[in-house]
Amino acid sequence: MSGVGKKQVLRSTRVVTPEGTRAAAVLVAGGEIEAVLPYDTEVPDGAHVEDFGDDVLLPGLVDTHVHVNDPGRTEWEGFWTATRAAAAGGITTLLDMPLNSLPPTTTVEHLRVKQGVAAPKAHIDTGFWGGAIPSNTKDLRPLHEAGVFGFKCFLSPSGVEEFPELDQEQLARSMAEIAGFGGLLIVHAEDPHHLAEAPQKSGEKYTDFLASRPRDAENAAIEGLIAHAKRLNARVHVLHLSSSDALPLIAAAKREGVRVTVESCPHFLTLTAEEVPDGATEFKCCPPIREAANQDALWAGLADGTIDCIVSDHSPCTTDLKTPDFASAWGGISSLQLGLPAIWTEARRRGHTLDDVARWMSAAPAGLAGLTRKGAIEAGRDADFAVLAPDETFTVDPAGLFHRNQVTAYAGKTLHGVVRSTWLRGTRIAADGVLAEPTGRLLERNR
Repeated sequence: MSGVGKKQVLRSTRVVTPEGTRAAAVLVAGGEIEAVLPYDTEVPDGAHVEDFGDDVLLPGLVDTHVHVNDPGRTEWEGFWTATRAAAAGGITTLLDMPLNSLPPTTTVEHLRVKQGVAAPKAHIDTGFWGGAIPSNTKDLRPLHEAGVFGFKCFLSPSGVEEFPELDQEQLARSMAEIAGFGGLLIVHAEDPHHLAEAPQKSGEKYTDFLASRPRDAENAAIEGLIAHAKRLNARVHVLHLSSSDALPLIAAAKREGVRVTVESCPHFLTLTAEEVPDGATEFKCCPPIREAANQDALWAGLADGTIDCIVSDHSPCTTDLKTPDFASAWGGISSLQLGLPAIWTEARRRGHTLDDVARWMSAAPAGLAGLTRKGAIEAGRDADFAVLAPDETFTVDPAGLFHRNQVTAYAGKTLHGVVRSTWLRGTRIAADGVLAEPTGRLLERNR
């Protein structure tokens, strides 16, 4: 799977470009897309040709929400396994969350530790979010200057002691600091007061867990976040939107010019509360998977642009932490390798196209993070691709996943879309489940 030093032509009858899907030949040189040409363009002398036939050539996916947990909790995942799983799933770029690693990415020193661990293990290009916690306001600008893509915070407990949440005063202070240097704040938006007032029951019933994380907690947190962003002219991003009730509020804020963007995740868009068996805590995440009617409204929010992008929020753990008790089990869905087929399966059922999927899962996340070389098949971008057989199906076998722990809510599901191969800067890094040695680069903002 080594790269080709000379020019390459990657050809398909279905190439997904910003102008739409068409038959095309993609000319690649030096790891970069040099041109997107008509399918029957004469091949330059000596160029290496890859013809994918009717398989679809997509821009490599960009996943801006991945918990790699390395170093410190590498038994949960790790850069080696996470980036292999990503490559197998058509993802060519990921951004790592500042938790649940030890140390968390809350200082430049901690960032350098994480970069040192990631560098020899990254199969795909990898960047890093910083963290905003009550004690590190002074560290935000240095982290920004060191190249993090923005800052994550929680408004309710994160689940790990070393990454505490911000109260409203601390949120405003951190947001003002970040806005002062033109940075981006990304927010886990659940209001702690609404969570505290919700019924809390231990046990195996999913309905009890769902009641403990009500939509009102998301709605109130998002409302407050928008108010701060409007007052401070700050740029904010709502993570993993689960409550469709918040969509009108977000849409109104966008119309008013508030600088807010929103993501949702494959599990909210493809799984429903009605199908979660009691005790099946592989489905547990926070905020939670909600009802089918809520899911329909989230898809409507994608269609009208209120929701900007789809990213995984891959948050794995060891098998023993997924106890049958929803109250005590670790909350997180493992889906890094499966996001593209999961979303494509549901998108095609709802009448959407692979152009839509590429926009939601590649172009929009790249735009969110300012990754100007990623996210599209067009001249001047990195030659990052996923080759997809969109009509083929497979049944998810957890043992066949590259995640370190084979725990997934998608086990046994039949999905459309088989990733044939994945290419990073013109080099094929994954093909039919076989992975090359790591060639990913560490990315920094605006570099």
